[in-house]
Amino acid sequence: MADSLRRLINNESCRILQEKLENWYKDYHINSCDQNLNRCCEIIEMNSMIQGQLFTILNQTAREGGHYAGVETIKSRLLPWLGTCFSSTTSGRPFETSLSLIQESIEKERQLREFASTRNHELQQLEKELNSTRLQLTLVQQELARSRSPSPRPCRSRSPSPLPLRSCSPGRARLTNAARHAHLVARFSEIYTQERLDAQNLLRTYIDDLEIVQRIIYVAAVESFHAAKMAFRQFKMRVRKTLSLTYSGPESLEDTVLDYIVRHEDLYDVQASVNEVIRAMNINPKISFPPEVDFIMISSLIRELCRVAFSMQTLVPPLDIAFGADGELFNESKYRRSYDSDFTAPLVVYHVWPALMENDSIIVKGEAVSKRGALWSRRSRSKSRSRSRSMSPILSHSASPSRTLLPRSRSPSPIRSGSPRPALNTSNTSDCLEPCAFT
Repeated sequence: MADSLRRLINNESCRILQEKLENWYKDYHINSCDQNLNRCCEIIEMNSMIQGQLFTILNQTAREGGHYAGVETIKSRLLPWLGTCFSSTTSGRPFETSLSLIQESIEKERQLREFASTRNHELQQLEKELNSTRLQLTLVQQELARSRSPSPRPCRSRSPSPLPLRSCSPGRARLTNAARHAHLVARFSEIYTQERLDAQNLLRTYIDDLEIVQRIIYVAAVESFHAAKMAFRQFKMRVRKTLSLTYSGPESLEDTVLDYIVRHEDLYDVQASVNEVIRAMNINPKISFPPEVDFIMISSLIRELCRVAFSMQTLVPPLDIAFGADGELFNESKYRRSYDSDFTAPLVVYHVWPALMENDSIIVKGEAVSKRGALWSRRSRSKSRSRSRSMSPILSHSASPSRTLLPRSRSPSPIRSGSPRPALNTSNTSDCLEPCAFT
C-alpha cells in the first residue's frame, strides 16, 4: 500500500491537475465551446486516473486489515458518497434518501445472514437425522438383492421375541412429506393448466364437440388415478413381503416400506398403468371417439397423471381425487363452474376436471359444467346412441341398467355351458328392457 501511495505522490498528478484547472479558468471566456469541452474531458480523464489509483490503495488497505476490518468505515463513509454520486447523476434523489436505501439494504443483508445461519443449523440437524437412517436403508437394499437370487431362503423361527426399540427420528418419507405434498399439489394444478389444455387442443382437431373432448380428459384423469393406486398397492405388497422376512431394524416395517418406495419411485412401471388406462377408456360407455383415432394420442397426459397419482400415495395421509357423478348436486366448495355454465343451475351435467382431496377436505377445486334441463335431454339422446370400441363382448358398467346385444356371428354364446345365466337388474323397472336372447 505504501508503494502505491509513494508512486502517486511522485507522479505529481494532483499538481498537474491543479495547473490544468487554473489554466482552463484563465482561458475559459476566450475559448470556444469545443475547446472548453475538450479541456473538461481532459481533466475528467486525469481525475479518473487519480481516482483509480486511490481505489487501488483503498483495496490494498482494506485487504491488509483482514476480513472484517474497515467494514464500518466503508459503510459509513464510502457507500453514502457513492450513493450521492449515483443519485445526483441519474435519479436526482437527495442524500438522505440514498442513505436510507443503503441502511435498508444493510438491514436486509443482516436479516438474510441470520436466516441463512438458522437455515444452515436446521439443515445440519436434518442431515444428522438422515444419516441415522441411511445405514439401515443400505442394509434393506442389500437384502432386496438377495431376495432376487434363486438360492433358497432359510426359514425364520416364529417364536415370540421382544420388539426392537424404535428410533425417535422419523424416516425419509415423513421428513420430506410436507415438501413432497406441496410439490405434488402444485404439479397437479400445473397439469390442469398445461398438459390438459394441450390434450384438449389435440383432441379438438379430430372432435368438434367440446363436451366429448372434456369428458374424455376427465375419464382419463379418473382412470389414471385408479390405475396408479392399484399399481402402488401391488408394489407396496411386494416390498412388504420381501422386507418382512429379514427386517429387524429400529424403524417400523411400514415406515421402512414407505421410505423404500419414496427412494425408488423410478421402479414404478408407468407404461403398464398407461396401457391399463387406455384399455379402460376403450370400454367406457360415457365417452365416444372417432374409430380412426385412438386414445394413445393423449398418452403423455395419462403418463403424467399416473406419475403424480402414484407419488401422492406415498404421502401421509395420501391424496386422492373426489368422486364425481353426472347429475350430482353442484358443490361450490368442490367445483368451480366452467365459463359456459348456467350459474343458476343446481345440478352438474358433466365434469371437466376432478377435485383433489386430503382425507375429507378439498384442497384443490375441480371444474364442472352445470346447465338447466340439459341433463335429461342428454340422457334421452344417449339411450338412442350406441358405441362399441372393443371387439370382445365386454359388458359395460354404467350407472343406468342397460343390455348389450351380442352378434350371433362372433360366438354361439358368451356363457359357458352349465354356468348360471346372469340375473337381470330389476332395481328400476321403468328402464328394464326385454331379456337378451342367448342362442
